[in-house]
Amino acid sequence: MTAQAKRKPALRPFLAADAPLLAEIFRASIAELTGDDYNENQQEAWAATADDDEAFAARLTNALTLLGTIDGAPVGFASLAGTERVDMLYVHPAAAGQGVGNMLIDALEKLAAARGAARLTADVSDSAQDFFRRRGFVATQRNTVQLGGEWLANTTMEKRLAAKERPQ
Repeated sequence: MTAQAKRKPALRPFLAADAPLLAEIFRASIAELTGDDYNENQQEAWAATADDDEAFAARLTNALTLLGTIDGAPVGFASLAGTERVDMLYVHPAAAGQGVGNMLIDALEKLAAARGAARLTADVSDSAQDFFRRRGFVATQRNTVQLGGEWLANTTMEKRLAAKERPQ
């Protein structure tokens, strides 16, 4: 009898050719992981923000975007806009709970700290608040945004990053 090795997530940088697949991960995540907090019309309006292929690709390209992979296949992604704003963090429902989201947010925290950021902020969906809370983020502001004629609520959350040690 042999034990099957646990599939370990890995990171890689975003490539422009990844944009269509990341749009599919984005849509699947919204469709399957947010139904308890957002109605179907809200989900459709949110997912439709990836319908403009060029704009979605530009959003990913203009941020520092990382992909989470399992067995070499992309299953999630996260992007850091500027030095301290988590712009997107999405994991495919089939990979949820396998450590991909934690790996991605860990990487963004390290990159932000290396860039001198004192904090990370994110506008977090109601569905993702528990994940961000477990990662040390605290709510700072409640928001309502309009997408495609639908109003969606989210919460701005913040995490203070440890100050880098300064050489003596």
